Amino acid sequence: MTSADQVPRQEPQQGPQPRILPTPVIGPPAPVSTLGLLVRAARPRQWLKNLLVFMAPAAAGVLGQWHTTARVVAAFLIFCVVASGTYLVNDVVDAASDRHHPVKRTRPVASGALRPGLALGVGGALIATAVALAFLAGPWGFAVVVASYAALSIAYTLRLKREPVMELAVVASCFVLRAVAGGVVAHVPLSNWFLVFTSFAALFIVTGKRCAEYARLGDNRGVHRMVLDDYSESFLKSTLTIAATVTVASYCLWAFERTGLLAHGGGKIVWIELTVIPLVLSVLHILRLLDAGQGGEPEQIALGDHVLQGYGLLWLGLIGIGLYG
Repeated sequence: MTSADQVPRQEPQQGPQPRILPTPVIGPPAPVSTLGLLVRAARPRQWLKNLLVFMAPAAAGVLGQWHTTARVVAAFLIFCVVASGTYLVNDVVDAASDRHHPVKRTRPVASGALRPGLALGVGGALIATAVALAFLAGPWGFAVVVASYAALSIAYTLRLKREPVMELAVVASCFVLRAVAGGVVAHVPLSNWFLVFTSFAALFIVTGKRCAEYARLGDNRGVHRMVLDDYSESFLKSTLTIAATVTVASYCLWAFERTGLLAHGGGKIVWIELTVIPLVLSVLHILRLLDAGQGGEPEQIALGDHVLQGYGLLWLGLIGIGLYG
């Protein structure tokens, strides 16, 4: 017997063995109803833009009157309907280009889950319904604003989106029309500085979105949005700087104009002036995000950026004290 045979053999230790879980079987995604697909295509998250109808009545301090507030809420809902109609039409026209976008290719029409004919029919019905409701709600000027918004959106989808610079102005105008609609239904006269501020704030938002798309899509940018091939990075940044500058300057002039009016009525002047601070901080915060390659979706920033939300709450608090305190 060799010495190796005399050494006791070490038995392997029997410790706890790891539990092996069975591999889950992933089946096809659950089917989504046609109604669910239509709701997705209506882009409910973008209804946040329609809150602009509250701007003019809130700035005028008339939202404390229940009948005025009811009309403004009705205007908000009508704009949600007409905007959803234009989104459906836009998705049908842009389905081919949306398939080249990393996010938009999942939209119901672009992905093939929703039939283009159905989307187009529902979109047209929503637009017609919104215009009819605007005529019923009154005044007639509100119906004109809603019809103008729908016509401008359709013209943008069919042609104007291919025209550099003009397409920026058209999209910004759609933002401004929302703010104008709020003043019309609340019978509030819109000051010159309010219109200048709203116009350039809208241009700032739209240009920021183009800057993010330009950087994100890279060499594929012209396939998704043809007009991006007509822009350069330096042009978009220059436009963004101009829009941000005029936005801040016009807001300051509007705020100081408001304090002059409130001074005669015993209003709390200093609170209106202080709203300039969160406004400027918000603009700088958005510029920082855009410079870092973020901020391409305005509604996503508004819903997910807690810093910007904090500035917004501060602004609302100061404007509320100044106008309603």
